[in-house]
Amino acid sequence: MASAKLTRFRKGLQIQRRVIHALMIRELITRFGRENIGFLWMMVEPLLFAGLVAILWRYMRGPEEHGVSIVAFVVTGYIPITLFRHVVSRSVAIFQANGSLMYHRQIHVLDFVMVRFLIEMLGTMMAFLFIASLLIGFNAFPIPEDPGLMIAGWLVYCAFSFSLCLVIAPLSEMSEVLEKFIPVTTYIMIPFSGSFNMVSWLSPSVQNYVLWSPFVHGTEMIRGGIWGPKLEVHYNAWYPLGVSIVVAAIGLALCRHVRRGLVVE
Repeated sequence: MASAKLTRFRKGLQIQRRVIHALMIRELITRFGRENIGFLWMMVEPLLFAGLVAILWRYMRGPEEHGVSIVAFVVTGYIPITLFRHVVSRSVAIFQANGSLMYHRQIHVLDFVMVRFLIEMLGTMMAFLFIASLLIGFNAFPIPEDPGLMIAGWLVYCAFSFSLCLVIAPLSEMSEVLEKFIPVTTYIMIPFSGSFNMVSWLSPSVQNYVLWSPFVHGTEMIRGGIWGPKLEVHYNAWYPLGVSIVVAAIGLALCRHVRRGLVVE
């Protein structure tokens, strides 16, 4: 009995893996086409944004700030916030855009959210690795002191971003007004993301409020893994993970509610 359940579980995972793979290929071809550099555009877009912002900060504030490279500092903050902005905007009206695929029994509404999130996550990861490697070659980016902490911070940041997608996707189906507020909201979130400052650089009274943002903990972990003891970091990995679980549970309930009323065309 147990072996039969395990076999069905493995078969289900294999089917789900094939579904995700097929949907990712479809999404990449739809968005980027087959010409020029194709799917590599998913890396180039965040790379261009982060590079331009880093150059502006370099000329505005000089080569270093608080003893760290200003270019490396901006890159480690702006690429994660680019992930957040892109996955949130891609989650709006996602079920309407892919509703026709619901005819296939193996495809579920969560697959659409996961596929778009994975594409954006892979794109920003590729952009980060490329620009970091390039800057290391020019001695403008430090070799990570603690790669494990850096990766853990990135995963924490991704987990919370994905949980937000699970909420925004169904809410955008329930109300078209949300689509109008998303671009403004993503810009408002920048000061609370820890992208352009460290918690230790703020006054103690402000630190208490900033640490309520799960994004800040992930960003602090990323930078702590890169610069090590050179930077004073403040984070609690369990806090953003706990918030992500709660938000994801709400999102799954909303997705289930929306799926019941979703009209397949």
